[in-house]
Amino acid sequence: MISRKDFLKQALAGATALSLGRVATAQTAASYNSIMGANEKIRIGVIGVNSRGLAIAECLAKLPECEVTCICDVDSRAITTCQQAVKKITGKTPRGERDIRVMLQSTDFEAVAIAMPDHWHAPAAIMAMQAGKHVYVEKPTSHNPAENEMLIRATSKYNRVVQVGNQRRSWPNVKAAIEELRNGTIGRVQYAKSWYTNNRPSIGTGKVVPVPEWLDWDLWQGPAPRTEYRDNIVHYNWHWFWNWGTGEALNNGTHFVDLMRWGLDVEYPTKVNSVGGRYRYNDDWETPDTQLITYQFGDKASGSWEGRSCNRQPVDNNSCGVAFYGETGTLLYSGGNGYQIHDIQGKLVKDVVSNLKFEDGNLLNPSEALDTFHFRNWFDGIRKGTPLNSNIVDACISTQLVQYGNIAQRVGHSLDIDPVTGRILNADSKVNKLWGRKYEKGWEPKV
Repeated sequence: MISRKDFLKQALAGATALSLGRVATAQTAASYNSIMGANEKIRIGVIGVNSRGLAIAECLAKLPECEVTCICDVDSRAITTCQQAVKKITGKTPRGERDIRVMLQSTDFEAVAIAMPDHWHAPAAIMAMQAGKHVYVEKPTSHNPAENEMLIRATSKYNRVVQVGNQRRSWPNVKAAIEELRNGTIGRVQYAKSWYTNNRPSIGTGKVVPVPEWLDWDLWQGPAPRTEYRDNIVHYNWHWFWNWGTGEALNNGTHFVDLMRWGLDVEYPTKVNSVGGRYRYNDDWETPDTQLITYQFGDKASGSWEGRSCNRQPVDNNSCGVAFYGETGTLLYSGGNGYQIHDIQGKLVKDVVSNLKFEDGNLLNPSEALDTFHFRNWFDGIRKGTPLNSNIVDACISTQLVQYGNIAQRVGHSLDIDPVTGRILNADSKVNKLWGRKYEKGWEPKV
């Protein structure tokens, strides 16, 4: 049987399966062909600036290590708003573009931050790398597992520094919590649960209406197969349509499944199952509003993710989080920059808090002060070759874990996974169809 080390060598040599873990990105500073000077500002273009992207642009504009020189969005209103916001912070107005293809031809920035809808994440990141840009891409890494494989190959081929927006991996007390687990503070951990809850309203039944004059609908769809414009898609409800989004599982679940996987110190699972559905409203919403995904990691550990989009009853008094259950106690992480440890009887024995707060319910920028740690780690990766806290390989594995759940949900049965390659075993035609996707002709991502 092939070892993980041998498999990694094959993957880096060009195999199509997703390579494993941290070794794949253990490049030295000398391996990058564009290491920057320690005092040189990194010029950044931000792509997708309507909501989360606006918050990213504002956060970056406040950092002395970088300069936001260009922004791009298919919504002309968003361009104006972001330009004004950055100018208010820096006194300079970044150039605005509507077409990512035109924007990436520019030489006035060497790195991009991508905060577009999910169906754009991987294609945009690949396009940016091909244009010679370093990349910060919001989670999830991709719309489907096949795009994860493309991202891994592109990062290796184009030798760019790619950080993924699993920002909690850079938060100081979250890192300390993982160290508690590694040091055996609660003994051997073999089960963890993660969750996210919310009270999202109905999105109704959309009507086909003329495309607003401020929106380039063709560019918004980009690599996705074309549909008519409806009035309940842009700018947020696309999350709940399979053509563009990935449901609550990857919208918020990715953050907490990533931490669950990190804390358990596991990579690919051996078995995944999902139950749930769209229960609360009778509307256009396609993805589950209630979902429970379970994971088996061989004989090492098991885990789960619970998502409730239409019932915010908390779990362990928190609307989101991860709980690790050990032989001698429990470590509870509640979404912010802190954690608690309880002994085996449930008594609180340690409560780590932080003055740097996570604003629960803030959809745009709930953690600006904390996110600067993650951006600066990316900057250090560009300047010095510093290892990234959420490198593309680790992030793709975490994203793929949640994608397995969505595939299992949609095909109606559990999945057996090869723990070395991450490939689904004995995949039928329905599973294979969901491994990738159809693209609009002329928009297919290529590495």
